[in-house]
Amino acid sequence: MRLSNYFLPTLKEDPKEAEIASHKYMLRAGMIKQTSAGIYSWLPLGIKVLQKIENIVRDEQNKSGANEILMPTIQSADLWKESGRYDAYGKEMLRITDRHEREMLYGPTNEEMITDIVRSHVKSYRDLPQNLYHIQWKFRDEIRPRFGVMRGREFLMKDNYSFDLTYEDALYSYQKMYLAYLRTFTRMGLQAIPMAADTGPIGGDLSHEFIVLAETGESEVYVDKAWMQADTTGDGIDYGNKRQLGNYYKALSSIYAATDEKHDAANAPKDLITARGIEVGHIFYFGTKYSESMGAKVQDSNGKMVTLEMGSYGIGVSRLVGAIIEASHDENGIIWPEEVAPFSIGLMNLKPVDRACSEACDELYKKFTDAGLEVLYDDTDSGAGAKFANMDLIGLPWQVAIGPKSLEKGMVELKKRKTGEKHEVSIDAITEKLTGK
Repeated sequence: MRLSNYFLPTLKEDPKEAEIASHKYMLRAGMIKQTSAGIYSWLPLGIKVLQKIENIVRDEQNKSGANEILMPTIQSADLWKESGRYDAYGKEMLRITDRHEREMLYGPTNEEMITDIVRSHVKSYRDLPQNLYHIQWKFRDEIRPRFGVMRGREFLMKDNYSFDLTYEDALYSYQKMYLAYLRTFTRMGLQAIPMAADTGPIGGDLSHEFIVLAETGESEVYVDKAWMQADTTGDGIDYGNKRQLGNYYKALSSIYAATDEKHDAANAPKDLITARGIEVGHIFYFGTKYSESMGAKVQDSNGKMVTLEMGSYGIGVSRLVGAIIEASHDENGIIWPEEVAPFSIGLMNLKPVDRACSEACDELYKKFTDAGLEVLYDDTDSGAGAKFANMDLIGLPWQVAIGPKSLEKGMVELKKRKTGEKHEVSIDAITEKLTGK
């Protein structure tokens, strides 16, 4: 993509309303624009990152055996009254009355709707287990939206729901999601630590929050140092192997990690890290909380009607954009991990009026794109200083700069954004170096 054709409204100064790094840099990098309190438009650079994150989440859900569906944003209040949550949920729920005086709501979560879908179609134990997910916009009317997309009112979320015949089956579904979440966050360059957590309005008695350690985290967390060396990829773990998965879950969940509400100082290990944390995912097992009240039952192998065992699992897709920035930035801007970066390379023409320089940049841009690399090519007439500052701000993993002096030697300047390391590379070898081919 040529920057001259790209909508990238960057800002030089920090916005006054931004309190934390992610909010500041997302506004300055032209990723989002606030439309009202806690609600944002996603601009081209922002939507590319959002889609990269969404695709990783989707890929890992599919690998775990979950099936994708899509439920609407607007739900009938009748379902929530059936479960008993309509009045109990509180003012965070945006309630709506349509033209026919029917009570509706903008969904903050989907336990009721998914239970209604499953009870309508799943009648026998032979149809189990089921695990259905979607990636959809949600709305929760936060009393004080702040920190940009970290605590907005409208947000993109992956939520999925498991349905099983027995507690043992439901625990197996829970453990699969535990592993899927660890793998999802690891692919994004994050270490997300699962911590025993309160279940809140979702309900249930087994829950883990997945927390990314960051100085600007919302809450204090307590983590055994052993987590710093723990295997969060589950390398070699097969979702279909119950014993193997169960042993992995047992080993990791036994390493101490707790939010402030769950911290037990008397029984905490000595080698403890106290830090701030950002929640990026939350998983729940809540048994028959919704299936009982909504009549979601199946016939078992003996002909007996059995109430379904359920769990729900959420990942804040839009929140992750902010969380990644909080975990990976410096004083100059964002530092994107490779898998979620909007572009992998920022190519800069340092002197567009120089014909040889422009021809070399155009040729290299074509080589990069032909090789399958995602490139943002700054072909504008801005000064070199402004171009370097802009590239640091938007945080692409690699920067390639071409100017008359380096071109005379047949070289380009290559900078790795994460380390700041710079060195000259032959213009003939740069594509091979960046592709590894």
